[in-house]
Amino acid sequence: MNQAPNMPPKMDDITGELVTLRDYWRYAISRFSAANLSYGHGTTTASDDAAFLVLDSLDLPIDTLDPFLDARLLPAERRLLAERIDARVTTRKPTSYLTGHAYIQGVRFLVDERVIVPRSHIGEILFSEYLGENGSSFLPDPLGVESAVDICTGSGCLAILAAKFFPNAAVDAVDLSADALEVAKLNVAEHSVEDQVTLLNGDLFTPLGSKKYDLIITNPPYVDHEAMDGFPEEFRSEPAMAFDGGVDGLDLVRRLLAEAPTHLNPEGGMICEIGSGREILEEEFPDLDFLWLETAESQDAVFWISAEALGVKAGKKRK
Repeated sequence: MNQAPNMPPKMDDITGELVTLRDYWRYAISRFSAANLSYGHGTTTASDDAAFLVLDSLDLPIDTLDPFLDARLLPAERRLLAERIDARVTTRKPTSYLTGHAYIQGVRFLVDERVIVPRSHIGEILFSEYLGENGSSFLPDPLGVESAVDICTGSGCLAILAAKFFPNAAVDAVDLSADALEVAKLNVAEHSVEDQVTLLNGDLFTPLGSKKYDLIITNPPYVDHEAMDGFPEEFRSEPAMAFDGGVDGLDLVRRLLAEAPTHLNPEGGMICEIGSGREILEEEFPDLDFLWLETAESQDAVFWISAEALGVKAGKKRK
């Protein structure tokens, strides 16, 4: 390609000379590295992000690159990849917004700029606890869960996973953003759980009235203002309200801890993702028995707390 230094090649040059999946993967890595892009939406490196863009754009398994590396691509596929690689660099939008998909433990969800790109640690925990050989030592028996709620559901991914793991449960999913719920509605239909998942618009527990649940799942906004001020461009493409947890990041977590007891059945509990606020939370609530859960990337970003630890007294189970 005869091109001036530091100038991206012309689209026709790219699609004319790059013909295999390997070509586009390598080209994407070079462009992403040169542009010093930021990651953190399910990928952590230029190589991984490039692989995700190429594979997901072509509807190939996102965790299987090798078998397809030397496959020759059709002209329309070449142009699609070239355009998305260029868009990733010029717009700095997360790759999931360009392909329209995000994944949690291999499960695909529809996403666009109305929702934060899902990457919750809670998905990993649900899979590891319930698919392990011995089952979970703290989460409830999946067949015994009759009611669950996902607070701050966003794209609906955790509510949908809950519906899959708890086949006997009615699952409510709440979000303050009506736009986010439109995306969640698409995902609920995509995963065929319309009869099990109910979407509700409102602030935390407000639209639930006096309903009680066996399980509360929540991944609320928990980023502090200082961290938000330092966001790279990729994160600024996502809805700010999906990040904003107040000055120290724990405004909504405090409300959740205060309000959860009135919405939990006695044998239930809450799993909550909080980011990096463990020290603040433990100092502020020294009497609460938090169980901190380890994931591949963190040892204290998610806690489990039982209804009993939150002061819910034993009694008749209410739905």
